[in-house]
Amino acid sequence: MRTFIAVDLDPAIKSVLLDFIQRLKKMGEPKVGWAKESGMHLTLKFLGEIDEDQAVRVKECVASVAGMVAAFPLKIRGTGFFPQNARHPRVLWVGTSVEPVLQELQRELESRLAALGFPREERAFHPHLTLGRVKSPGGLQDVISELERNASTEFGEMTVRKITLFRSTLKPTGAEYSILEEGRLK
Repeated sequence: MRTFIAVDLDPAIKSVLLDFIQRLKKMGEPKVGWAKESGMHLTLKFLGEIDEDQAVRVKECVASVAGMVAAFPLKIRGTGFFPQNARHPRVLWVGTSVEPVLQELQRELESRLAALGFPREERAFHPHLTLGRVKSPGGLQDVISELERNASTEFGEMTVRKITLFRSTLKPTGAEYSILEEGRLK
């Protein structure tokens, strides 16, 4: 099963982001696979394909790490794209406030999962929510300009109270997500 660990967003923030995506969709004819409400989450660790035995160990890890961290506020703010300063961006995103506890939570997950045999992420953790994945760079200029105009816009704030192990099932209509485990923060 294909899995990842993430912070799920509050419904109110998802609604604001869906409205923002609707504004972006109206800007020309960019070829972008836009995020759906069910896909709006802050990924902490992508695990990829795991089996049932690994899932049991990952669930234990999620619960254990979550229990070490107190609930914390998280602001959803700023927009951008990856790779930065590229002529052909591949991912359009909304960022988050830089919360030390979020960074520590991600580092602890990374460390514990490495001990379970999952490879460490080589790239630095850049907390973001994917708005869309670019399929073709044509027609993106207005969208990029709008992202640049919203580089410091605040889209809402929530309290992170849990982390979630999700299963991602790929279908022709897009990925479908189901919850395998929720680890409550203390």
